[in-house]
Amino acid sequence: MIANFKKDRFSWLHIDNGWLLKIGNVVMFKNVRILLIAAILVLSVCACKKESGQSAPPNPPPPPPGNNSLSYGDSVFFISNQSSDYIITPVNQASGTYLGFPEGISIDQSSGAINVSKSETGLKYRIYFIATGTTDTITTTLTISGINFLDGFYKLTTSDSIAHPLYNANAKNAIPGLNNGSVFDEGSNCNSAGCTVDIVNGQINLAQTVRNGVFGTTPSNNDRHEFDLNYRINDKSGEALNTIRVKLYYFDTMNDVTQECYDIISSREGTIIDATNQIIIAGFPIKTNSTTVVNGSGFKAAKPRPPCIFIVSH
Repeated sequence: MIANFKKDRFSWLHIDNGWLLKIGNVVMFKNVRILLIAAILVLSVCACKKESGQSAPPNPPPPPPGNNSLSYGDSVFFISNQSSDYIITPVNQASGTYLGFPEGISIDQSSGAINVSKSETGLKYRIYFIATGTTDTITTTLTISGINFLDGFYKLTTSDSIAHPLYNANAKNAIPGLNNGSVFDEGSNCNSAGCTVDIVNGQINLAQTVRNGVFGTTPSNNDRHEFDLNYRINDKSGEALNTIRVKLYYFDTMNDVTQECYDIISSREGTIIDATNQIIIAGFPIKTNSTTVVNGSGFKAAKPRPPCIFIVSH
């Protein structure tokens, strides 16, 4: 007995001992087991053929790009007269580790929050962020407004007899508000102790300081003294009281300078960043790659404060 039914381009023939698959005029199989396998293959081919006329589903859209920038909304921040701490945070906070360089900036390593009120002023800082689960580092720079003096050797026989303050980490910046609200050595901590500070522009007259007897009537090599210079600047700080501690050393000649002083200079190399993102020391640019990392982040730990001024008399 033969029964016949068709499905598209193939047909099945039923005979007494099983089924045969017929495609067109060709009988393909007569063994039942092979027949079943063949049927599965044919159905699969047909299904694929049928689907081939349909467009493939679109690929899923790529994930949105990650936030590859770090910003605090501005590049210069000012202390204020407010009684509570002034805290700034990243514009786009993310999970990870935040680090600041050089030492002196008060930063929360988990949130990136910076306490401006408790950070050393007059310095430019580089902030680093490493997102959780990555090793990529994102950086930005910001300045905490104020003045600074450069570490280095100041020879009284040259024009180095005056230590000039840098405003906002840039030697080219003019200090705002001179003769108009800005004042230096408020309370006379420096001048009353013999460290001659110009109350109008903040310059330290090193030669006059030596003549004033700060290091004694006969100065001794490696004698040192620290002074707290209180000042106010008529800028966005609103003339808030600011302070910088300055450390003065005395040496008769360069041959009298101790190894300790050279070590101090060496340890601070790369910790002062100027407005062009170069690293400077005693006014001379030093390549930024001269630095190394702090706390596993690449920069060496060195404190740029207090600035150390090495006075060399001859």
